[in-house]
Amino acid sequence: MFNTEKIVNLLQKKINENNILINEPMKKHTTFKIGGNADIFVKVNEIEQIKYILEIVKENEIPLFILGNGSNILVKDEGIRGIVLKIELDEIQILEENNKIKVIVGAGVKLAQLAQKLYKNSIQGFEFASGIPGTIGGAIRMNAGAYGKEMKDIVIETTYIDYDGIIHKISNKEHKFEYRNSRFFKEKAIILETSLELEKGNINEIKEKMDNYNNQRKEKQPLEYPNAGSTFKRVENYITAQLIDECGLKGTKVGNAEVSTKHAGFIVNTGDASFDDVIKLINYVKEKVYEKFNKKIELEIEIVG
Repeated sequence: MFNTEKIVNLLQKKINENNILINEPMKKHTTFKIGGNADIFVKVNEIEQIKYILEIVKENEIPLFILGNGSNILVKDEGIRGIVLKIELDEIQILEENNKIKVIVGAGVKLAQLAQKLYKNSIQGFEFASGIPGTIGGAIRMNAGAYGKEMKDIVIETTYIDYDGIIHKISNKEHKFEYRNSRFFKEKAIILETSLELEKGNINEIKEKMDNYNNQRKEKQPLEYPNAGSTFKRVENYITAQLIDECGLKGTKVGNAEVSTKHAGFIVNTGDASFDDVIKLINYVKEKVYEKFNKKIELEIEIVG
């Protein structure tokens, strides 16, 4: 165990005390609105601050969890030990190079915010991500995608810092992108910024595409309830949500966790659902799908804590 007071005092030497929170409820920082407290919750918007935190973590052997927008995670009711580091690097640079547009984006920029900026600058190719409720860092880590496109299709390179404080730059290929996966799931690394390759487009066509995608989301996804996005992974030879639906599981509840009546691939928080409620429901769904179709379905959301 570490001495919280000592660590907070160290942090305050280089980080504004308003950005350091003790025993912070994680339900405030996740789209699922579920999760116990983080021992120490720190918001950073400078690379030097990240380097400093990495030194503290290493010297004091403290667990470290990196948070983006908290949109693809389910935090345990016991919370998260050590430091939760929320990355708020939020710079956006737009460079034109030979009819191509290079966009350099800080890891803390929200996808919806970036999509709006690109639309206003008549830049196309990012519309698919405009409704994904995450940050650039999280989107790179999990190779986020929608409507037939993924981050791997537009990434040029990413800059990250390892836990020894060394900064690296990697090409698209070196990300080892797969479906909802990349090298960053296994590596101890913090994404700092990413460069995207996009192109000039027609502002009206970009808006039409974004509106169309967002309308589809509203129609098909349970945006009216807190959730962590698609709960289960899609698989090549079957649609997971369809199997859950065919088991008659839409609307099934455990406590205040429910299989969405709108889209069977989502579990939603209809009230003050606990981690325990969600896990019991996930296991029940997995069991029923396996019983009926002899198929093991996998989680897309990450369990943390």
